Amino acid sequence: MLLLATILMIINFTASAEQPECRAYGSDELLHFSKEGDVSIGGIFSFHQNPVGVNPTLLINPGNIGCYGLDLGELQYAMTMMFAIEQINNSTDLLPSFTLGYRIYGSCPSIPLSVRASLSLMNGQMEAEESCLNSSTVQAVIGDTTSTSTIDIARNMGPFKIPVLSHSATCACLSNRQQYPSFFRTIPSDYYQSRALAKLVKYFGWTWVGAVRSRGDYGNNGMATFLEAAEKEGICVEYSVAIYRTDSREKFLEVVDIIKKSTSKVIVAFADGNDLDILIKELYNQNVTGFQWVGSEGWITYKYLATPMNYAVVRGAVGFAVPNAHIPGLREFIVSSRPSLRPGNKGLVELWESVFDCTLNPNANNASKICNGEESLVNTYTGFTDVSDASLLNNVYKAVYAIAHAIEGILACEKGRGPFLNKTCAEKGKIQPWQVLHYLTQVNFTTKNGENVYFDEHGDPAARYALVNWQMNYEGIIIFEATGLYDASWPEGQQIKMKYNNAVWAGNEKNVPRSVCSENCLPGTRRAYVKGKPICCFDCIPCADGEFSNTTNAVTCVPCPLEYKSNGNRTQCELKNIEFLTFKEVMGNILVTCSLCGGCLTITTSFIFFYHRHTPIVKANNSELSFLLLFSLTLCFLCSLTFICRPTEWSCMLRHTAFGITFVLCISCVLGKTIVVLMAFKATLPGSNIMKRFGPAQQRLGVLAFTLIQVLICVLWLTISPPFPYKNMNHYKDKIILECDSGSAIGFWAVLGYIGLLAILCFILAFLARKLPNNFNEAKFITFSMLIFCAVWITFIPAYVSSPGKISVAVEIFAILASSYGMLFCIFIPKCYIILLKPDMNSKKLLMGKASSRIL
Repeated sequence: MLLLATILMIINFTASAEQPECRAYGSDELLHFSKEGDVSIGGIFSFHQNPVGVNPTLLINPGNIGCYGLDLGELQYAMTMMFAIEQINNSTDLLPSFTLGYRIYGSCPSIPLSVRASLSLMNGQMEAEESCLNSSTVQAVIGDTTSTSTIDIARNMGPFKIPVLSHSATCACLSNRQQYPSFFRTIPSDYYQSRALAKLVKYFGWTWVGAVRSRGDYGNNGMATFLEAAEKEGICVEYSVAIYRTDSREKFLEVVDIIKKSTSKVIVAFADGNDLDILIKELYNQNVTGFQWVGSEGWITYKYLATPMNYAVVRGAVGFAVPNAHIPGLREFIVSSRPSLRPGNKGLVELWESVFDCTLNPNANNASKICNGEESLVNTYTGFTDVSDASLLNNVYKAVYAIAHAIEGILACEKGRGPFLNKTCAEKGKIQPWQVLHYLTQVNFTTKNGENVYFDEHGDPAARYALVNWQMNYEGIIIFEATGLYDASWPEGQQIKMKYNNAVWAGNEKNVPRSVCSENCLPGTRRAYVKGKPICCFDCIPCADGEFSNTTNAVTCVPCPLEYKSNGNRTQCELKNIEFLTFKEVMGNILVTCSLCGGCLTITTSFIFFYHRHTPIVKANNSELSFLLLFSLTLCFLCSLTFICRPTEWSCMLRHTAFGITFVLCISCVLGKTIVVLMAFKATLPGSNIMKRFGPAQQRLGVLAFTLIQVLICVLWLTISPPFPYKNMNHYKDKIILECDSGSAIGFWAVLGYIGLLAILCFILAFLARKLPNNFNEAKFITFSMLIFCAVWITFIPAYVSSPGKISVAVEIFAILASSYGMLFCIFIPKCYIILLKPDMNSKKLLMGKASSRIL
């Protein structure tokens, strides 16, 4: 389009080549309002919305581009600009001795006409040759309304450092200072709006949305920023389509088909109102309703889009708009304005003739009514006189005041303290645009409405939006109800404030509709992303045992600390149950009972033997070793009690050493008794003197020697690596087994091995002596006891190694008790039976084999 404008300029210049003067490209038909002043402010507004198409060629001058369809809103912008200038000129607070003028040009939404208007503002309409050599006729320009037109205006003005302030152009591209060094605006950039829309979507909990944009600078740039921000916020876009008002109906029907087939219930539309109007009508024709629309300021408050038919499609739409404002005196200024036939001030003629259905031209033919321009607008109700929505009008108002404050800064400059070369100030009678540009970057003032006006390094104001909601009042009129506010200066996470009680939603919903690809994963589960689908589409997998998640939509489950386990719902960790053999449980009670019973039986046996210590059967069985054996058996029974308690450092060392030493003492006594039997048999042989060599002293010394070896092993074990309490968390995930670690495995197996060695030796000797002639041969009872002992401990080893937790402790206690009971019953019960029940057999004659006994 810019190339087309350049071609038109060349054609016009060629057509007028016969005129010798230099003539700027521009003509009076674009100038709608003008007024002289010490400084002039330019304005470019699209007073008409429909350009008449032309087909230019290089051979024929196509003439001027025509426009039709008066836009009352654009006319309001121009009136607001004039009102602000008149207000400043009549004020004594701002520029009291200085007047502002204006030159306001009209353009269609057409790039060639926008470029033409900008060239006219820069060069004026003078016919003199030197007009091309003069400086700009304006010191700043306000306009245009659309981003596309404003881009070309700012691009033309930029090289000449003429400030351009737009009240409505929101394209983020205009913040590029390298391409548009003189551009400012009083409306936030789409960059901020796009990010704000992403935050709004997240605020409502929508993670699965569709996207519609206008195909142009406004829609493409705005949607690109939104998609980037949405991804950071965890929002997925199901589809993204572009539309434009000149697209064919088939193209719009394709977009409608995409929306119909979508699963998302929210549509984010970053589009121009005219583009979206065509799409909404097609959706209405196919009865595609019930979607929650989220809109940009480009259409969310567009009056001409708010029709009952469109409302059926976009009912309850929410979006951001420029906050409304009240400008005192503006409506009075508008209704008091009058048209003029003076060239350069014909801006109200078309409006007047349309409102009053007349003509201002007294020479017009077939005119039904002649106007005189003095008719009153007070009682007319049109879009021109309605200033209830002054959001964008306020932006124009602030733009004028920003320029005025910049000029005031120029006039307030003190000589020798200026910002320019050599600290000079601007020449007050000849202010240049580049000087106004410099002071605009430093503007910072507060309006009468309490708004702070300033520009950042990109020429953008602070991002602040009103959250509006499409509603229909009781009269059937569609209104844009302000239900909240967005302010980027507020803390993160608190930038949106909304009143839900008066909001309306799509599909007659009373609450905020949901739009997600997958439902939230509850605490206790985690997301499992589905291959080939967006991250918003996932499955919910329960956390594994020992892991938890206490947030919604957790990405991973967190492992519990070592001593903790996850609860049944996997939502938190709780202490694992600590397991050890206690006196309170059934198994512990049984083992304690067995242990105490064994100890009591052993003590009872000791009393029996002591009471009958002078009888032959007690004397014949080495009473001293018998009492020592009974004492050691009592200790064996009682040492099992050390295993039934919470393991501590002392109990772990005591239980293993006490068990090892008492059992060695016990087996040493049995071994001594076995050797005594063998020695006694050999002593009966003629010439044998062996009993003198193995008397009581040698027997006691032997028992002591065997026991001291075990004591030495235990001392070395406790010195090098003693047993210690250990929390076993490897066997079970849901509980801790509190057990005694053996410390040195060599020490543990050395203790058991030594016991086993003595037991085997005792078994072999007793087995050899089992058939020696005697009515009461103790060797065979020792053989049975050692057989039981060895069988118990041989089966103990695999059972102990394979048993988990407290079962292994119970197995060890069982082995201790079983082997102890085996020795007690096999060695002493037969003797007690004779002593108590067969006293007649308790005689020396019977023991010497001189009498027969069936029991033996």
